[in-house]
Amino acid sequence: MTGSNLDDIKLLELLQIKNEVAFAEIYTRYNKMLYRSAFNILRDKETAKDAVQEVFISLWQRGGNVVIQNLEAYLRQAIRFQVLKVLRMQKNDERFYERLATVTVDIINENPLLLKEQEALLIDILESLPADCRAIFTMSREDRLPYRQIAGNLKISEKTVEKKMSICLKRIRHAIENSSVYIVRAAKHM
Repeated sequence: MTGSNLDDIKLLELLQIKNEVAFAEIYTRYNKMLYRSAFNILRDKETAKDAVQEVFISLWQRGGNVVIQNLEAYLRQAIRFQVLKVLRMQKNDERFYERLATVTVDIINENPLLLKEQEALLIDILESLPADCRAIFTMSREDRLPYRQIAGNLKISEKTVEKKMSICLKRIRHAIENSSVYIVRAAKHM
């Protein structure tokens, strides 16, 4: 019996016992719908694909531990939550870099020597990061690779990439905020 002959209720029953055929059928039925939903909000193909993948990973991992009455409704809600999570992460990253850009513009206009100090500080901060964090940060920020691609390149999970990026950003924020290069005037823009 193939998964395509089964209704959602039977597929969910099989998913609870980690049936891969049932999982593949759920993926086939709902992948495109979830992708469209994610893409309509995120407007980025790779990020939308990553969000859908996270939903299906979670479904597989939690399949036997959660009671799902309506599979389509559950998946629609799961993609909404995942998209919101992505937007929150992007928003936090964007705010930080917008603040950093504002500070940099002020420094360029008012004190070019301070800019050189800030650049040196950033280089020192990046060099102080563990090698794996530095590599992930570079791939994400300089090469502009999505987390999924970084994970594939480094043969690690996307969750690990997310955690390492979070560590990088916290260390960079902390170091900049606590450095003597960080001007008081710039802090007002934050």
